[in-house]
Amino acid sequence: MNLDLLLDNLTNPALLFFLLGIIATRLKSDLAIPDNTSKFISLYLLFSIGFKGGQELAHSDFHMEIIWAVLFGILIAVVIPIYCFFILKQKFSIENSGAIAAAYGSVSAVTFVTAVTFLEIQKYTFSGHMVAVMALMEAPAIIIGVILIRLYNKKEASSSKMSAVIKHSLTNGSVLLILGSLVIGFLASEEQAMGIKPFTTDIFKGFLAIFLLDMGIVSGRKLDDFIKSGWSTLVFAIVIPLVNGIVVAFLSQLVTDQVGNRFIFAILAASASYIAVPAAMKIAAPKANPGLFLPMALAVTFPFNITFGMPIYLSIILRC
Repeated sequence: MNLDLLLDNLTNPALLFFLLGIIATRLKSDLAIPDNTSKFISLYLLFSIGFKGGQELAHSDFHMEIIWAVLFGILIAVVIPIYCFFILKQKFSIENSGAIAAAYGSVSAVTFVTAVTFLEIQKYTFSGHMVAVMALMEAPAIIIGVILIRLYNKKEASSSKMSAVIKHSLTNGSVLLILGSLVIGFLASEEQAMGIKPFTTDIFKGFLAIFLLDMGIVSGRKLDDFIKSGWSTLVFAIVIPLVNGIVVAFLSQLVTDQVGNRFIFAILAASASYIAVPAAMKIAAPKANPGLFLPMALAVTFPFNITFGMPIYLSIILRC
């Protein structure tokens, strides 16, 4: 791995604000971002990414690579939760195995947003259709997770309706906003887009830094609960995302030769959902313990990906 690339990432202000949030909680500081402010910033980040992705898509020629990219993304979101479930089932209950598998098969929009900034710093671009790929990868893993729970736990199957879970997955706020923004960005003319550029582009990195500060505070609060779950969860939360990211970094060359697109595929495969999946599993698998899969995704996998994972995946892509 390129050490200069790793060093550049570790000194990224957005990442340092994330670490500041963790430090603040460990020092028992009263530093906090108000809930309404945090929610607004997360909505803004999704809106900005979706809108800019739509603009990029509007200026791109439609070709088979877009179709293959969508299919490849959905395939990733289907395969990962299946093999993760059978690994997890050796240690955890059916409900927890299905929920954790769904979290690691689905994607993190915040990780995606951070990855976009990382690419900009490294002077690489990605295609607008990758925003749509990201949004379309959220639901399949949730559905697969629920199906696996239903197959291996007949009692749980009778207490949840698949149609309700599918509907919740597709109408989840983060999915709906980023897809809606993508469509709006696609329909808007270049002149209209320039009118809101100060909002969609100029202040993006500042809001990202504040949001990651909040994510650091939330992660720090969940560390103690996670530590109590044992070493196996820590190993899973690091090794599985790393394997997923590295494998997809290699395989993505079958779909596209663009560095930025391949990197997005890798980081999406390596990420874990801690927004859409917990909300869906509350309906589909109420016995699943969010105190287990939330800290795994948010307090371990997320910081690992944005510190070490991204430089690793990019280095692999640049070498093959």
